[in-house]
Amino acid sequence: MKSILGKKLGMTQVFDETGAVIPVTVVEAGPIVVTQIKTIETDGYNAVQVGYLEKKEKHANQPMKGHFAKANVELKKHLREFLVENPAEFTLGQEIKADVFADNELIDVVGTSKGKGTQGSIKRHNYSRGPETHGSKSHRVGGARSAAAYPGRVFKGRKGSGKMGNERVTVQNLEIVKVDADKNLLLIKGAIPGPKGGLVTIKEAVKASK
Repeated sequence: MKSILGKKLGMTQVFDETGAVIPVTVVEAGPIVVTQIKTIETDGYNAVQVGYLEKKEKHANQPMKGHFAKANVELKKHLREFLVENPAEFTLGQEIKADVFADNELIDVVGTSKGKGTQGSIKRHNYSRGPETHGSKSHRVGGARSAAAYPGRVFKGRKGSGKMGNERVTVQNLEIVKVDADKNLLLIKGAIPGPKGGLVTIKEAVKASK
């Protein structure tokens, strides 16, 4: 499966051949470097480990320095594994760039959503507001939480206020509008999870459909 790590740069818009506006997210995709190759014989499964973005030597511990030295690559900030069918197609130190993808290809994007901190049930779960007049004191509260005497408690899983955002989010079947191989940029139609500068994983779509 084709995969790459990237950094979200922000959103802009481009025009298609008919002059229609297309909102796109710009992602700096790679280059990533193969740092380890795993096979069924040695590890029980086929995968490649890749590294992305340079890391200062003072920020790496000794085992990590040895790991990168074994692969003969520079220290990397982010490490991820991608399952592959044939690990023999990869070599240690191999660079993978944005040109593994093509224009109009469908992809899945995995990122970490923006953290919103602790939020109320209206913002977090789209609850309706309470009455605004006639003496009501319940404008933005969660409302009834449970039954009365029985069971006399709030059931597990009940939606309410709490931590919002800062969680793994996958958006499927997004279209690549343009691949800029020279600058390692992908223009992806629509929005993707996370803030500017956030790390994202871009994979070949598993449920490709247009």
